[in-house]
Amino acid sequence: MQVTGWKSAAGAVSGILGIAILLSATAAPPKQAATQTATEEITLELDPAQSKVHFAVDSSLHAVHGTFAVKGGAVHFDPESGKAGGEISVYATSGDSGNNSRDARMHKEILETEKYPDAIFRAEQVEGAVARSGSSDVKVHGVIQLHGHEHEIVAAVHAELMEDHWKGTAKFDVPYIQWGIKDPSNWLLKVKPVVHVEVEMAGASKSAN
Repeated sequence: MQVTGWKSAAGAVSGILGIAILLSATAAPPKQAATQTATEEITLELDPAQSKVHFAVDSSLHAVHGTFAVKGGAVHFDPESGKAGGEISVYATSGDSGNNSRDARMHKEILETEKYPDAIFRAEQVEGAVARSGSSDVKVHGVIQLHGHEHEIVAAVHAELMEDHWKGTAKFDVPYIQWGIKDPSNWLLKVKPVVHVEVEMAGASKSAN
C-alpha cells in the first residue's frame, strides 16, 4: 500500500511538471510575434531637382505667382504614433515672380533675404494614416523658420509612396503681415495679407527599424 501511494504521488508531481512545461512552451510564440510586428519608421528624402515651392498672392490689380528653389532635406515619422522629425530647407534668395523690379524689392525690403537666406520647415507630427504603398492624405504639423522667426503651421499633404521613391504636394498659408513681414502694398496696389504656398516634392523613400 505504501509503495502504491508513493507511486501515485510521484505520478501526480510528474503530471503537474509536465503541464507547467507545456504552458511555458506555448507562451513563447506571442513574444516573438510582438517583436516581428514592430513598426518601422519611414524616411522621405527630397530631391532638389524634383522639388519646388510655388506661391501665389492676390492683390487689388492681379494675382502674383512665383517659385522658390528647394535646398534639400528629409522628413521621418512613425506610422503608428505619427511622431515626426527632420527638416526641409528652401533658398529664400531664389524667389522669382517673373518681374525683376518686384523681385528686387521682395528680396531687399520684404523678405530681406541677404540677412535671412533660408526658410526651414521642421516636422513634428503627422495627423492621419500613411499607407506604405499608394496614396495618402494627411496633415503635417510643424514649425517654419522664416525671416528670423519661427511659426507653427499645419500643412495638408498628399503623398504617393512606391517601393523606393515617393512624390507629393504640401499646401499651407503664410499670413506674412501677421508674422511681422513688411506689407508690400502702396497707394495704388493693395496686396492681400496671406500668401498661398504649395510645395511640389519627390525623392527617395526608405524604412528602418
